[in-house]
Amino acid sequence: MTTDLETSWADWHRRREAVLRQPHGWLSLTGLLWLDGTPRRFPGVPGEWVVDGDAAQVTATAAEGLEVDGAVLDGTASLTVAEQGSKILATAGGVYVEVALRSGRYALRPRDPHSPTRTAFTGVPAFAVRPDFVVDAEFHPFPAPRTEVVGTAQPGLKQETTVDGELVFTLAGVEQRVAASRDGDSVDFRFSDATSGTSTAPWRSLSAALHDGRAVLDFNRATNMPFAFSPFGTCPRPPEGNELAVAVEAGELKPR
Repeated sequence: MTTDLETSWADWHRRREAVLRQPHGWLSLTGLLWLDGTPRRFPGVPGEWVVDGDAAQVTATAAEGLEVDGAVLDGTASLTVAEQGSKILATAGGVYVEVALRSGRYALRPRDPHSPTRTAFTGVPAFAVRPDFVVDAEFHPFPAPRTEVVGTAQPGLKQETTVDGELVFTLAGVEQRVAASRDGDSVDFRFSDATSGTSTAPWRSLSAALHDGRAVLDFNRATNMPFAFSPFGTCPRPPEGNELAVAVEAGELKPR
């Protein structure tokens, strides 16, 4: 007999996979193209790209069909994003060009609906739903947010991450403490556990609603970050100490 927890999870999982299947979602990435002070052209991306000061700069002719701000570019445009941010700032036919800034370095990530990663996608494997991986947690805010430097899915690339407090909960009979970020009425955190790198990705993420300093953590909804699906992800690793002392055999499995 299907339980309410299983029914709710199945609906959530269908919506999760629908987002991944979107034409220009994470599965559509076809490259991570780093820019510097040398003008370069890249396969599948119109225009000549270079870093100029604090901006990514592209020069293209109208015949190349690169659109910036909704208009075909015939000349040069400067594109900027916030540190550790990214935006779709150009298009070329059905391909979107994402401009990202990581550790002071600009990169392009083309998003092509015909990416093999997207066209071959058959869904996200997951553990069977387990009620024992739904636990209550207390959120203990820090006196002030902390900024930590962490590694990422790309070797040698580091990012800053901000954590606002600590979630304390018991899982498999063991007290756990993880650094978490707060965004309004929700908390989220990245973690690894005894399954990481084997049956699951090297790390996963989980978010939950926060009410009066408490949250219900449903590890059946632990999700893979974009790097688990694509080699072009720049996802930050968990802060130091966010390794759970149990095997979290719940949530999404390693997709590849």
